[in-house]
Amino acid sequence: MRILLTGVTGYIGKRLLIQLLDEGHHIICAVRDVQRFNEKLDHRKGTLEVIYTDFLLPETLGNIPEDIDAAYYLIHSMSTATGDFEKMEEESAINFKSCIEKTTAKQVIYLTGIVNNDQLSKHLNSRKKVEETLGSEKYALTALRAGIIVGSGSASFEIIRDLVEKLPVMITPIWVQTKCQPIGIRNVIQFLVKSLLNPYTFNKSFDIGGKDILSYKEMMMQFAEVRKLKRKIITVPVMTPKISSYWLYFVTSTSYPLAKNLVNSMKIDVVAKPNDLAEVLNIELLDYKQSLELAFDKIKQNDVLSSWYDSFTENFHDLNVWQYMEVPKYGCFRDIKQRKVIDEEKTLDRIFSIGGKNGWYYGDFLWSVRGFIDKLFGGVGIRRGRRNLNYLEAGDTLDFWRVLYASKSEKRLLLFAEMKLPGEAWLEFKIVDGILYQTASYRPLGISGRLYWYSVLPFHYFIFNGMINSLVKP
Repeated sequence: MRILLTGVTGYIGKRLLIQLLDEGHHIICAVRDVQRFNEKLDHRKGTLEVIYTDFLLPETLGNIPEDIDAAYYLIHSMSTATGDFEKMEEESAINFKSCIEKTTAKQVIYLTGIVNNDQLSKHLNSRKKVEETLGSEKYALTALRAGIIVGSGSASFEIIRDLVEKLPVMITPIWVQTKCQPIGIRNVIQFLVKSLLNPYTFNKSFDIGGKDILSYKEMMMQFAEVRKLKRKIITVPVMTPKISSYWLYFVTSTSYPLAKNLVNSMKIDVVAKPNDLAEVLNIELLDYKQSLELAFDKIKQNDVLSSWYDSFTENFHDLNVWQYMEVPKYGCFRDIKQRKVIDEEKTLDRIFSIGGKNGWYYGDFLWSVRGFIDKLFGGVGIRRGRRNLNYLEAGDTLDFWRVLYASKSEKRLLLFAEMKLPGEAWLEFKIVDGILYQTASYRPLGISGRLYWYSVLPFHYFIFNGMINSLVKP
């Protein structure tokens, strides 16, 4: 089948793509960042086509072919800092619907949130409106409604992991008593794949959830059991939504806009209405602990296929990060270090394993302090780490950096800073003729930008010297 897949660079989309290719389908990936999409999937049974589309820009939708059998709608704007994600989601859905109605698609499958409460959060209300918007007489709509999705790299999993593994005692807001029905990422992908062109699912909505109905507190305590950790959770009724959002933002790796939207959603029970879809599609549902164990198996095997950290926010799309692929030659401060490489393969392995749990090879405490300061000023901080311990590709997050270019064969890695700065910063590693060149470039914004550079210059001397010395040591 010819299938249009949106949201393919996101957490769900990356995993669904692999499964659909394994099923032998021809997948047309509609992406906003063609330069970011470099999946190496030649060994799969199906075939792959990548096209540039932005459903907020109707003029780009002419790239979508008419001869498709079905389409997946996996687009959302929950992480935007503008607060106007409802309007963006509605506009995107309208444009998508208008475009698909001109094709031969028989079905659209939409992954959304469970919306069974009369009083919905702004996020869930937006999801419900999108579902209503996508309905059409030209194709069959299948809406799969999920709550908390549990899997290696998922937002819910990583946020709970941050809380449980870092805080022996938690003072939590009252919303931790809210009930939800978590579902494993394996089951989500099964529902998405097995619903494809299945007449039973046409023009219907289904809530999908795992075996367990748990409060967020119970989820954290079961997580602690799986990790063999002793944890105590004390619930207090005095945390306002704003304080709760800041608490979640500072303790976990989430952004503040996402933390705010999550807190608003977490005040509402998210429990699936019973249905027979799992039985009809022959899907064996996992319980919460099984989903956790599968997630940790992937982490232990260093086989995390996708992470929510890697998703671009609307602000980052607006920034057009790819314009920074070429580091400016003029108007920049630079810290350039070079060393002779004794063992090239070993040095390259270190370069492409930098950050995350592996650290920065020198002054890790100072990197952590810089990450904490970044959090204080509303930045991403250093907690995001990296998806894979020894592999990087364009678009990956790397602590408070974003990977712009990564090629081991070309012996080059280029990072762009996502931390809060009065300017723009790059960090580049490349090996040329047996010499490692490590270059930190910084383009200041006004006087504050220049003052910032000179204030951190003494730290750069020690950190960057120590780092390059560690990279080239035999």
